[in-house]
Amino acid sequence: MEEQILDKNTAVSTPLKEGPTRRIALFGSTGSIGRQALEVIASNSSMFSAEILTAYNNEELLIEQALRFNPNIVVIGEEKKYQKVKEALSSTDIKVFAGEKAFEEVASMDCYDLMLAAIVGYAGLRPVLRAIENGKSVALANKETLVVAGDIIMRKAVENRVPVIPVDSEHSAIFQCLVGEMRNKIEKIILTASGGPFLGRKPNYLVNVKREHALQHPNWNMGAKITIDSATLMNKGLEMIEARWLFNLNPDQIQVVIHPQSIIHSMVQFEDGSIKAQMGLPDMKLPIQYALAFPKRIPNKFPRYDFKKYNTLTFEEPDLRTFRNLGLAMDALNKGGNLPAVMNAANEIAVYAFLRNRVNFLDMTDVIEKTMQKVTFIESPTLEEYFESDGMARNCAADLIKL
Repeated sequence: MEEQILDKNTAVSTPLKEGPTRRIALFGSTGSIGRQALEVIASNSSMFSAEILTAYNNEELLIEQALRFNPNIVVIGEEKKYQKVKEALSSTDIKVFAGEKAFEEVASMDCYDLMLAAIVGYAGLRPVLRAIENGKSVALANKETLVVAGDIIMRKAVENRVPVIPVDSEHSAIFQCLVGEMRNKIEKIILTASGGPFLGRKPNYLVNVKREHALQHPNWNMGAKITIDSATLMNKGLEMIEARWLFNLNPDQIQVVIHPQSIIHSMVQFEDGSIKAQMGLPDMKLPIQYALAFPKRIPNKFPRYDFKKYNTLTFEEPDLRTFRNLGLAMDALNKGGNLPAVMNAANEIAVYAFLRNRVNFLDMTDVIEKTMQKVTFIESPTLEEYFESDGMARNCAADLIKL
């Protein structure tokens, strides 16, 4: 049986395969999203199976996950760790592959129904592209894929009649608000941001911020890179660019507001002025479960929001003077072309350096801004030009930091 869903902005009818068990290819199984996704799969074993598990470097956890979930395939990105994984799983029928190219090759296989794309950063782009070209549904937790090449990714998704279901809590919220609204015009979407651990702080405070301070997010439990992006508000800028492609919007239809409680995950305002919001406690397992089970909603035992306990919800404008990364992302969103790809690459290098105490907190923004100025702008890049822009931006940012 095939459930028909309608792409809300392109009006393309897209088949989402149904069956007794939906086979999940979990790309990035050892990261924060991957671990939580496996919790959802374990709690709903009659509905989901983990068919493919991949990790880049964490072979110990990958082995542990493979022995528990018995997937068809595992991939370890770090080739020197292949033998260890292979030997640890030698008593099973699990097939083991290694190397970054293996991610793409496995994504092209027909042994799964839905890819949960949870690889952090630019590295997730190629496997997602291969899955879409192979006609596989994608639950997208990797925002950088659409930031770098959103026009190409979404065009290929339409051409291959492949649903792309967002997993980010903000985009999942918008997606949920749009169910049943495909004939109604969006006036704007409103992305909410917690403000991160430094909400209300000014640059003279941020000069002295250390790695351990920036990793202390007040509401969400996330991986290191995403947590730093949240602290700089770059995460919200990346989400604006992702939303532009996911929901076929113009830049001026995307607004960001600071909502410190993280209860309203995002909103949609329609042309009649009505606003729909999706609410809930900050728990990534909910949007993960929604994406894996879509179009069904399935029961769970996650904590529930209680209006009696949370009687105040507040909203404010983001401070673009202090958190300049969000302003840089808005510039990239408005100018388009290869600029978002350049910005994303520079940000990945800057965050990498910050986590290793090579640059300070505010220096990250300077690195990104200078890289965006130095790399040649291309208005309508090809896929290869996106890849080339990414490489040039990484080299430029690394030179600025002297990595």
